[in-house]
Amino acid sequence: MAQLKNIKKWFWIHRWTSLICTLFLLLLCLTGLPLIFAEEIDQMLDDDPPYAAMPEDTPKASIDRMIRIAQQRYPDQVVASVFVDDDEPQVIVTMAPSLKPEDGPKSHSLQFDSRTAKLLKDEPPFDTQPQTFMGLMFSLHIDLFMDLPGELFLGFMGLLFVFSVLSGAVLYGPFMKKLDFGTVRYGRSARLKWLDLHNLLGIGTAIWLFVVGATGVMNELSTPLFGLWQITDVKAMLDKYKGHPLPQSSGLSSAQGAYQTAKNALPGMTVISIVYPGNSFGSPYHYLLWAKGNTPLTSRLFSPVLVDARSGQLAAVVKMPFYLRALELSRPLHFGDYGGLPLKIIWAIFDLVAIVVLLSGVYLWFVRRKFYADYFLKLSEVEKD
Repeated sequence: MAQLKNIKKWFWIHRWTSLICTLFLLLLCLTGLPLIFAEEIDQMLDDDPPYAAMPEDTPKASIDRMIRIAQQRYPDQVVASVFVDDDEPQVIVTMAPSLKPEDGPKSHSLQFDSRTAKLLKDEPPFDTQPQTFMGLMFSLHIDLFMDLPGELFLGFMGLLFVFSVLSGAVLYGPFMKKLDFGTVRYGRSARLKWLDLHNLLGIGTAIWLFVVGATGVMNELSTPLFGLWQITDVKAMLDKYKGHPLPQSSGLSSAQGAYQTAKNALPGMTVISIVYPGNSFGSPYHYLLWAKGNTPLTSRLFSPVLVDARSGQLAAVVKMPFYLRALELSRPLHFGDYGGLPLKIIWAIFDLVAIVVLLSGVYLWFVRRKFYADYFLKLSEVEKD
């Protein structure tokens, strides 16, 4: 009897955690499916003209040259950041009316050919651009268009899902005690068939569901985790510069020089972005450069480098805290985008299976009365044996 009472507790946990999060998990599975293939979909929808055919060893143009072209085009604006693409021969310079946070939505980007410094595209401000399909999927998947409150809400739903998976795994053993593993009773009622399918698909994908659910919760905590880093480690690092004069835009050192300094400080890594001093995502006194590794795993691990914005000298190679390293590792595990197209296809198959598990759980809830009676009668018989 004690075992039956314990199983009833797990059943209660599984039922209510599943019911509360199912609707939102269905949304996350549906929106997550195209996000697995985000790179392929973006390439398919990309209507940009192809890059000029040039030898692979063509040297890169100076970043300073592209920045000058952007500043000449928009003399009343400031450079906010520079992105150096390591997959395609492009550099993207982002400009804004000012570096104040409220002017962030008014910023816009200019795309350059990284080999010739030719301006390829001048995008309109971000707040005037139409919503794209992938942008819609990403916003629904990350925060339901509610920013931090939406992220925390979906993180809580993900946590309930993790408990649902764990409790379902606990219940599978007692339920299958008198049945062979993987049994699906097709010759009985539709309810019983879907119960067996729900259990089989759930236990068969339990590890994947747990990993994706747990990493999803971790990803939803990215904003508060980066905020914690900024008010602790970053604040302590920048406090020693208090009282120093802020660099003026006219007195900034070379961005190309800062890029090269960061490359020299982190050999074997690829520098992909430069955040200008004064940007709310950077330092008031430094260029903040982000570098990543060159292997499938380390390409998801980023290291920040601070370069003095006036002198161009290396200020620090910043060590990331363990919780941000865990966050960085959780992202590729969540989307399955670190092993090429074959792994993405496997992730998509698991995603479709998860949708079936969720829908079958909803069906079982609607026919719950007879299901519960049969289920606990079976558990009672198992315990007697």
